[in-house]
Amino acid sequence: MRLGDIAYMNPWWEGKEDYHVKRWKEQKLHWKPRWLKELSLKPFSLNFVLGPRQVGKTTGIKLLIQELLRNNPPEGILYLNVEVLSSYRELLTILREFQELKVREGIKTGYIFLDEVTFLEGWWRGVKPLIDAGLLENDVITITGSSSLKVKKDIELFPGRRGHGKTIEVMPLSFSEYIEIMGIKKPELHREKVLKLFEDYLTTGGFPPSINGFPMEDLLGAYIGELVRFGKSLEIARETFAAIIRSSPSATSFRALAGMTSGYSYKVIQDYVEFFTELYILGIAYLKQGNQIMYRREKKFFFRDPLLAKLFAMWSGMELREDALYEWIVQEHVYRRFGEVYYYRNSYEVDVVAKNLRIEVKAGKAHRRYPRNVIVLEREDIPFFLLELLNERGFNI
Repeated sequence: MRLGDIAYMNPWWEGKEDYHVKRWKEQKLHWKPRWLKELSLKPFSLNFVLGPRQVGKTTGIKLLIQELLRNNPPEGILYLNVEVLSSYRELLTILREFQELKVREGIKTGYIFLDEVTFLEGWWRGVKPLIDAGLLENDVITITGSSSLKVKKDIELFPGRRGHGKTIEVMPLSFSEYIEIMGIKKPELHREKVLKLFEDYLTTGGFPPSINGFPMEDLLGAYIGELVRFGKSLEIARETFAAIIRSSPSATSFRALAGMTSGYSYKVIQDYVEFFTELYILGIAYLKQGNQIMYRREKKFFFRDPLLAKLFAMWSGMELREDALYEWIVQEHVYRRFGEVYYYRNSYEVDVVAKNLRIEVKAGKAHRRYPRNVIVLEREDIPFFLLELLNERGFNI
């Protein structure tokens, strides 16, 4: 494949509007993602944008390209969905031809966007030689991927070769972000509306397509496609999700989860759970006692977005417990705020622990007393706690 073969991915070369931008404009709710401001656009930069499928990485990149076109020649901006390539050699060829095009057109700085690199084995072989040869020193390269561990391992292949580049994780909207795109500027003045929107958030999660009413099954299909592409058994995956949901919100072990399946070993279940964390489906909260993290003890597994929880519950034929869903949402938001989340268990258990924060999550009324330093969240407390916890701003609606 050559540079000319991917002209259809770069409609701005012919003065046409990009499909993703057009579809974004047509959506009832559309916003410019805050993470775009965090990317480095100063040559030389090698940026990495990581996050789950259908979270808006590609659309965000296309919106950034629209902004770059205001002050840069169209020929100086290259977008490539790496999924269409059969080898890293094709990537290397395209990037070399792009450099030759820049020289012919007198373009000093190029902006290169390589989307979903995890689809191409050894993709870095098409980029690293050009960086090492100094051929990209005036360029800005942004690379996206949906498998955190795989791309993070690849990032380690570029020590000292990132320039001004940043690594950014893009997640589904938090409840605070969700409230803002719904036009609520002062949630404390709209208690009933916030509670209603929280119910909606439990259904749509923070994924832009589901928020705009697109079929939620499309997202499930994207994840099933990832399982197949990485050679995972759908049956084992389904049983693993079923075991996690069945045991929630209690702490459990890989051995206990394996015991709920059709005889799979705990090593197999552990492998699948770790794979789900790579795809940003699950998070893990370890037991923390004092300053010690008990990695070998029972763990709490949580879904990283309420829509993911509902989709995989449906796929695995399980009913979600309301208290589990609430706990998962609090765990995820606390993790985003502090970069860590644990639980505590001694004579009593605390669901969520991070820094000096201790939180017990209840679907209904609390029926026992907890120490004074433990925040007890009942159902109607949760959305307001989430808003206070993150209180994110900065969207261009």
